[in-house]
Amino acid sequence: MSEPRTIFGRFLARPNEDPVKVLGVALSVALTCALVVSTASVLLDPLQEAHLQAEREARMAAMLDTLPGMRDLLEEAGADRLETRLVDLATGTFVDDPDPAAYDMAAAASDPATAVTIPAEDDIAGLRQRAPMAPVHILEGGGRVQLVVLPVQGNGYQSTLRALLAVEADLNTIAALTILEQGETPGLGARIEEPEWQALWPGKKIANDAGEIVISVVRGQASGPYEVDGISGATRTSNGVGNMLRYWLGPHGYGPFLDHLRTGGFE
Repeated sequence: MSEPRTIFGRFLARPNEDPVKVLGVALSVALTCALVVSTASVLLDPLQEAHLQAEREARMAAMLDTLPGMRDLLEEAGADRLETRLVDLATGTFVDDPDPAAYDMAAAASDPATAVTIPAEDDIAGLRQRAPMAPVHILEGGGRVQLVVLPVQGNGYQSTLRALLAVEADLNTIAALTILEQGETPGLGARIEEPEWQALWPGKKIANDAGEIVISVVRGQASGPYEVDGISGATRTSNGVGNMLRYWLGPHGYGPFLDHLRTGGFE
């Protein structure tokens, strides 16, 4: 039999136990698998994002359904959902955008061209950087804000926590907290997603009479309007939720926006 003329042919003609052939086959399999996985990831990414967006919208609707009188407020306002507006976090003012719901905070926060560095002394949520803008959800009626829903995120014990925080018309009372995404320890930190724990948040106050953001998750049983019971065995996750809210409600988060609303700056 004649000797193969091509490099590939000579490679295949090597004995199966030949180290060069073994390494070459292993490398070929690895490269093929990597190509398949990468291709699948690219093709499936839009579907995964659409699924996540649908789940977020479903959780938003479920959260609104838990708020007493919310459907009546929507009917009075002549709306079937909250209005989404894009906010410049630095100034607290609205940004004109034809599709504010499409703004991706996570992508903007990870893009060096748009990301805003969070000063170390302000970074209690452990984010390091944030997006310059945020899509907020507002219910307006009778010329005043009735409800504001704010997307928030921060570091827990072993994952990034993402949630929606609903604030009542006084802009100091929590209407609801809904955890959208978390990867905490099952049976411990993951309990922040349980309806029973999230039901502890409505009615809690954000800031004290001096205007200081003092809402927190405490170890053991809460003893005042600014505290929520922590989860036993999940102190770091509980602290992560509290730190997340204090950051986003503070001066480097939604503080300027909430101040803008308090002075009548809805338009």
